[in-house]
Amino acid sequence: MQLGNNLLDPERIKIRRLFATPLASIQHPDAERLNAELKAVVIRRMAEDRGGAQRSNDGGWQSANDFPEWGGEACDALVKFAKEFARQLTAVHSEQYGLIEPGFEWTLNAWANVNEAGHSNALHGHPGAFWSGVYWVDAGGREEDPAVGGDIEFIDPRGMVASTYNPALRMRVEDCLAAGFSSTCAARSGTFILFPSWLMHSVQRFEGNRPRISIAFNFGV
Repeated sequence: MQLGNNLLDPERIKIRRLFATPLASIQHPDAERLNAELKAVVIRRMAEDRGGAQRSNDGGWQSANDFPEWGGEACDALVKFAKEFARQLTAVHSEQYGLIEPGFEWTLNAWANVNEAGHSNALHGHPGAFWSGVYWVDAGGREEDPAVGGDIEFIDPRGMVASTYNPALRMRVEDCLAAGFSSTCAARSGTFILFPSWLMHSVQRFEGNRPRISIAFNFGV
């Protein structure tokens, strides 16, 4: 039966959102104090190792992936927080009991990133890990001025969809509007994000007046 100008009642449509890709975020409850200590630690480390490591960075500085070994209250506190964040998002499949709480200890590596004006990070993933994450020690002023950039950009792992034929098309389904396109996440000091390690991502060009400082994490078993 025709309902007004509609051929069907949209309220009767049932939708399952298959293959969703999680992007989890949480604000550290003691970020102001923690970030002041972490910033001092990272700046000191960078002064000791000006060469740094070369991964995805186009400019900027990256440490070796030994952040968990740096020691000190601030580093230890962030590592502990990171492990608990990942644990809360993870289950283990048991043939006997189904999904159960993880009882293992994460294998974790992490490193510091410092980007200044003109720096960015190329598109990349983190093979071999299960979760990857970023904690922003200092977003470099992104909260006050979006024009400074430095947002993290995620690429839809399903590749191009309807946008191949008409770039104006969108799926009118909750959480699916960006299907086939990239999505961004703005840096915010004190925020920790986690995402699947296979999800390809980059960091857009940063143009702030002070360094953008973050800690990157990989979680495996």
